[in-house]
Amino acid sequence: MTNHADFIVIGAGPGGYACAFRAADLGRKVVLVDPRATLGGVCLNEGCIPSKALLHAAQVIREARDMSEGWGITFGSPKIDLDALRARKDKVVGALTGGLTGLAARRKVQTVRGTATFTGANSLDIDGEAWTFDQAVIAVGSSPVQLPGWPEDGRIWDSTAALELREVPDHLAIVGGGIIGLEMATVYSALGAQVTVVELSDQIATGADPDAVRILHAALEAHDVTLHTATKVSAVKAKAKAIELTCEGSFEGTLNAGAVIQSVGRRSNGPLVLPEKAGVDIDARGIIAVDQSCRTNVDGIFAIGDVTGNPMLAHRATHQGHVAAEVACGHAAALDTDLIPSVAYTNPEMAWVGQTAAQAKADGRAHKVASFPWAASGRNLASGGGDGLSKLVYCPDTHRLLGATIIGSNAGELLAECTLAIEMGATLEDLALSVHAHPTVSETIAFAAERALGTLTDL
Repeated sequence: MTNHADFIVIGAGPGGYACAFRAADLGRKVVLVDPRATLGGVCLNEGCIPSKALLHAAQVIREARDMSEGWGITFGSPKIDLDALRARKDKVVGALTGGLTGLAARRKVQTVRGTATFTGANSLDIDGEAWTFDQAVIAVGSSPVQLPGWPEDGRIWDSTAALELREVPDHLAIVGGGIIGLEMATVYSALGAQVTVVELSDQIATGADPDAVRILHAALEAHDVTLHTATKVSAVKAKAKAIELTCEGSFEGTLNAGAVIQSVGRRSNGPLVLPEKAGVDIDARGIIAVDQSCRTNVDGIFAIGDVTGNPMLAHRATHQGHVAAEVACGHAAALDTDLIPSVAYTNPEMAWVGQTAAQAKADGRAHKVASFPWAASGRNLASGGGDGLSKLVYCPDTHRLLGATIIGSNAGELLAECTLAIEMGATLEDLALSVHAHPTVSETIAFAAERALGTLTDL
């Protein structure tokens, strides 16, 4: 027999479950399909959430060490129980994925465990069972890019394997200095590994503001992370005692590591659902083209999240999921903004939104920059914070905010003010004249605005 779905969502990650739940709230009978035993996709099961649990542990380890240096409070060396730490991470993941199961049941969303592929414009195969549908949403996310020519070896990990916390090798090499690679460097260096990061570009966190990156670069090196930029891995050999990496560029030589993390980006999973059999356009990179309302070129089929291209971030997928559900239910909705915040949950955190000065210059857009150093922030110093910066990019004529970069403790939380300011067309005056509590690091955003206006008295 052929099963039928009124509204079917393929993929139960942050975009997929948000879409399914929103459609159910709007009165649709929803089917949610995913091959995993638990809902939540990569983000909850093997990405955002488990990494943040481990990053929290890393932060506590570092804070304890810092308190022993100059604060008069001495702690013993941390004793790391990997099994207990892994169990704690898994407990956090289990609580959240279990919560999603309850939310799906409360909304009467039918969950189907299986792998779906299109067989026509209104039909699917799910593990050998035939399905038809009225409307469908493709939300199958992305997978880590695998570098070609590397040997098959259990000591070569992708980001998913790295988060399994199999072991803490004496020497860990990370190929790729983007957000994921730097977060893994933050975790494993705190746990005791000697970490080396190899990045092909001239700077880590490619595309981020160079001033902020310099602060992060220095902080990672202070945490005994070795960073080789403008360097490529030209050969990899799996030897009995180590993985040998041959490097070329700014760093010439070999690295011998007990484990290696490949962290060179992610690739759309779009091709896995065979969208071409439904007539859906998909390019050579696996990206499915959509409009602002998440419609594909085929009526009744939507796509959201990583399959629609960069930035491949969970919060973008969530917003797209809401849009797709609302449009499918006859409402007017669109994701008509390119203001998608980015956060590196390193130590210190680095967060940015909107345009950097380099991007504004490349676009030929008139702009100026103002910043405030966290070395002059009372709260930052009193809390034992290190170097940091709040930097604003603004229009010199209208004073409207164009972009912001923040590096320092909880930068990702502070960035929300700047995102809202840009969305609302706020000016430097709006930021400067909004009373910020003292002492807080949020003041640094107002201080940067005051500096641009010439009214700053804190420097």
